Amino acid sequence: MPVLEAIGLEKRFGETVALRGLDLAAEGGSVLGVLGPNGAGKTTAVRILTTLLRSDAGRAFIDGIDVAERPHEVRARIGLTGQFAAVDERLTARENLDLVGRFFRMSGGRSRQRAGELLATFELEDAADRVVKGFSGGMRRRLDIAMSLVARPKVLFLDEPTTGLDPRSRLDMWDLIERLVAQGTTTLLTTQYLEEADRLADQIAVIDHGAVIARGTAEQLKDEFAGDRVTITLAGAVADDALLAALGPRVTHGATVRHDGMRATIAVRVGTTTPELVHTLDAAGIAVHDVEIFRPTLDDVFLSLTGHAAEEVAP
Repeated sequence: MPVLEAIGLEKRFGETVALRGLDLAAEGGSVLGVLGPNGAGKTTAVRILTTLLRSDAGRAFIDGIDVAERPHEVRARIGLTGQFAAVDERLTARENLDLVGRFFRMSGGRSRQRAGELLATFELEDAADRVVKGFSGGMRRRLDIAMSLVARPKVLFLDEPTTGLDPRSRLDMWDLIERLVAQGTTTLLTTQYLEEADRLADQIAVIDHGAVIARGTAEQLKDEFAGDRVTITLAGAVADDALLAALGPRVTHGATVRHDGMRATIAVRVGTTTPELVHTLDAAGIAVHDVEIFRPTLDDVFLSLTGHAAEEVAP
């Protein structure tokens, strides 16, 4: 049985349909990456799974427990880091962690001990007794995730945890998430950064308009929806139709040509080799300066599935 499971979730806000029969599942000790543009339903799904919102239809389970029927038991098993840090700026880092421990009815000694453990884990010991108001964005985010781990949750929800962070802080956050997963924490990660999902997620669900439109590992999605990419540096002008006809069955179904000056990029079937392409183009009388095959990115998958690149919908 998956540690996290959503079956046919539906949610409406007036005339707006946020979720349309959403299905999700995550095995223990894994990362489920949920990708989608703004308004796709990612945060709505997280709010339902974390008992903050009731679905109109469908069921959700955490560790086999029905989220709607037994929310108090679910809350004892989850941690949540939302899109915006939920730290109290008037308190120190240590006080924030201790406060959460008290909410979980830990004794004073146990709460302070757990705070110390998390300050060390998240490399916040030097700032432990500083007021959070003066923390950088990366430090606040680390503290925010630490607070969601005070009660040692079985499932951790990270809703776009690196939005707004600088590149260095984002890389530090990725390292931190990888360490948490290595310790056995099951994680649901929503993100608009495709590189983030590519690095962290064991399984990926791409959602749009409230429903899953593709799922699988990063490599499976790349193979199925993007294929390999070939960049051909042409020696002269060649019509797109002529180029596609020359490559024939080696291009993926419905492939188009993307241009950057004299460089043409086309999706080709997985396993196509450079010598094979060079020979094919030469036989068709198409002169080239260079041919390079490379693996697609999740951005190519996103473009194939939604018709636009991820950066066109990112905030």
